[in-house]
This record gives sequence, C-alpha cells and structure tokens, in this order.
Amino acid sequence: MGYTRAAIKGVSWIAVLRFTTRALSFLKTIVLARILLPAQFGTYGVALLVLGFLEVMTETGVNILLIQEKETDRYISSAWMVSIIRGIIISVVIILLTPFIVAFFRSPDAAPLLYTISVVPFLRGFINPSVVKFQKELRFHVEFWYRGSIFLVDSLVAVIATLILHDPIGIIWGFIAGVIVEIILSYIMVRPWPTLTFHKEYLLKIFHRGKWVTASGVFNYLFHNADNIVVGRMLGTGSLGIYQMGYSFSMLPITEIADVFARVTFPVYTKIAGDLARLRRAFIKTTVLIAGLAISFGLVLWFFPQEIVLLILGEKWLAVVPILPVLAAFGVIRAISGSSSALFLAVGKQEYLTVVTFVSITGLLLVIFPLVHLYGLLGAAFSALTGSLIAAPLYVYYSLKIFRKV
Repeated sequence: MGYTRAAIKGVSWIAVLRFTTRALSFLKTIVLARILLPAQFGTYGVALLVLGFLEVMTETGVNILLIQEKETDRYISSAWMVSIIRGIIISVVIILLTPFIVAFFRSPDAAPLLYTISVVPFLRGFINPSVVKFQKELRFHVEFWYRGSIFLVDSLVAVIATLILHDPIGIIWGFIAGVIVEIILSYIMVRPWPTLTFHKEYLLKIFHRGKWVTASGVFNYLFHNADNIVVGRMLGTGSLGIYQMGYSFSMLPITEIADVFARVTFPVYTKIAGDLARLRRAFIKTTVLIAGLAISFGLVLWFFPQEIVLLILGEKWLAVVPILPVLAAFGVIRAISGSSSALFLAVGKQEYLTVVTFVSITGLLLVIFPLVHLYGLLGAAFSALTGSLIAAPLYVYYSLKIFRKV
C-alpha cells in the first residue's frame, strides 16, 4: 500500500488548517498588540511559561504511544485516566506555586493570570483521547474541522474579552473557552468514549517509553523557554513581552512549515518504518522541501525586519526589530531539524531526541547569562541560535545512524 498520496493529502489538509489557524492567530496578535502594552504581554508570558513547564514535566507520551500501538481502542480508557490525573496535578501545583512565581519574576500582576490559567490543564484532562485517531488514521480532513472550530472560538473569545477588559486575562479566557469546545467535540466527532478503567500493561508501557518523551519534552521546553525565563528574571516583564513577541513573530511562518509536515510525516513514517529504503527516500524529500520553504521565509524576516514590525505591530514594538533576524535564523534551523524529530519518534528512538535536545539546552545555558548581561535581548536571541547550531550535527548523525543498514 502506498502512503505518498495519503501524505500529500494530509499535508494539504494540515497546511490549510495551519494557514487558517495561524491567519487567525496573526490577526489576534495584531489586535492584542494594539490593545496591550509590552509589559502586559510579558505578564501573560509568565503564566504561559509556568503552564508550559508543568505540562512538559508531566508529559507521559500517551498520544505518541497510541499512534505507535497497532490497537488503539483498548487503551483509550487508560490514556484518559492518566490525562485526568495529570491535569489535576498540574492545576493544583500552579495554585500552590503562584506566590513563589510572582516573587521570582517580581510581577504581582501575574497572580490573577496564574490562578485563572490553572483551570486549563484541569479541563484538558477530560478530552477524549480517541481524537488521536485523526492523526493515526490520516483523517486530517476531520481534524481540520475539529481544530479549526476550537481555534476560532479561542481567538474570538480572547479578542472580545481583551477588548472589554483591557487586560491579558482575556487571552486566558479564550484558552478556557477553546478547551471547553474541544471537550465537547472530542465526544461528538470520534469513538470510542473512554470509561473509568485502565490496563496495567498500558500504564507500564507509558512509564517505560514515556520517560524518554518526558525527558525530551523537558529539555525541549528549556531550550525554547530558558531564554524567556532569564529575560523575565533579569530584564523584567516589559522586556519579556518584547522578546516573546519577536520570538513568536519570527517563528510563526517558519516553524509552522515544520509543524505541518511533522504532524503528517510522523504517522506516515511509523507505517513505513519497517522499510528503511523507503523511509529514507521519504525523509530526504521531506527535509529538502522543508529547508527550501523555511529558508525563503527566513530571508524575508532577515532583510526587512523594521518594515514588517512597523506595518504589523506598530511603533511601540520597534524594540523587536534588532532581534528578529537572529530569531529568524534560529527558526530556520529548528524547522529543518523538526523532520529528524518526527523520524526519531516514528522508529521508536525517543532517546535520540532526548540527547539532541539536552545538547541544545546545554549550549544555550552555557552562553545565555553572559550574553544577556552584555547585550540584553539581542544576547538572549544569540543564545537560542547558539544552542540550535551546536545540536545540528547530532540530528544529522542520528538520522544517518537510522539509515546505515540501507
């Protein structure tokens, strides 16, 4: 059975989904940038950093395992139980840690955002894990309507609430609205429904394989957020808001290319993992295509940063301009390496991903403090680029190692 046609169709649907959601995200960012100040974005960024950190610290790899398993239905209830428990733990930890987080970032305005965002992981735990079938069975046309509806509700509520409140907590209310819609749709659009049961064998698999996913997730989170944490701590929430805006703005067109292909190629790579020659051909084609697209977008951000910032964000965000070209280069490297990440997961080599992300964060941490101290936001951007450059040879090495028998 050939998967090329299915992969092309999948890429098309995911590309349309990503284009639609990112177009909405782009418009949402423009509106919010005109309403909120950089310091307010920084305060929201603190809440997002905390939620992201706790989610990766408790990442079990449930969805990855469901895709890797030939029989999915028998493990849905176990996956649901794990997700519910995980969500409750994250929510409670956020509430307990809020006073310490506020003190660490010296940002009392972050407290109400943290307490509000603690609702998000609790609700997410009740999403029907069967939605993983959209990706596993390459039903990306269904996922388009599923994800698109969720994101539309999220964006509309976030913009309306922020316009009314003139407070970044409106963005979090958008998150909550989106999660509620996702819970409802997950039970309407896919079967089976989970029950309050679990299989011991599946839990053991989660803990055995999940440790590599968790470790990789932690390292990956630190690699992509350690600079944000350092900026927020050393330079304040105003600088954090500027840096995060530049980071997300430069990453948006570049990494979305990689994410589109990763979501499609991971299940396709998994299906053809037994045929290394075929897998290698698919990997090379995908990587070359991603590289061409990512570099094209990166060059636009590199040569026209000021014009883009003025046109889209406005004068109060001009401080983003110096860091945009550096972050664009970082985004290009990240996009290209994403193809290898999908390959590692597809062949069950989660440890490879853990190693390269560990090397990435090590490279970043070695230089970030002196660079931020000397050059401020520009130093933070160069530290992210340094970590990605150090890890790039490892992506190549491990990819070649997988194909060495061909």
